[in-house]
Amino acid sequence: MEKPIIIIGSDHGGFEQKQVLKAWLESERYQVEDVGAHTLDPTDDYPQVAFGVAQRVVENEAQVTQPGAVGIIICRSAGGVTIAANKVEGARAVCVFDERSAIHAKEHNNANIITLSGDWISSERAKEIVQVFLTAIYRKDTRHERRIAQIKKFEAEHS
Repeated sequence: MEKPIIIIGSDHGGFEQKQVLKAWLESERYQVEDVGAHTLDPTDDYPQVAFGVAQRVVENEAQVTQPGAVGIIICRSAGGVTIAANKVEGARAVCVFDERSAIHAKEHNNANIITLSGDWISSERAKEIVQVFLTAIYRKDTRHERRIAQIKKFEAEHS
């Protein structure tokens, strides 16, 4: 199985964790695209980074490239970036906090983006969570397909 491209981003609240994850992912031979922040700036805002990650992930999916791309976004709580990323049509961002939630996000929601807390999850724990997310496989069960189709339909009708 080919490894997906990782699109990663953070605001100041997730900057240090992003740097650790990025170095680790590259050492694991993932192609990593960092959309920012590129410097630690305590006055930066998370929405632009979240939009950037989500847009790149969705663009990659639209190109039907293999092995595809997944996003990782980090802010202090993970809440704000989850809300912002999900404003991008086609983004399926889920806030994950442990291995079980990461697996569920992929298996049930076919999440293409996970969000992590820079304040409440250690970098070592974040690596474990990311690892299981990257190896989880979407279950194409009828109920999951139906629910994702409903989301796509709503997005199309309201964009």
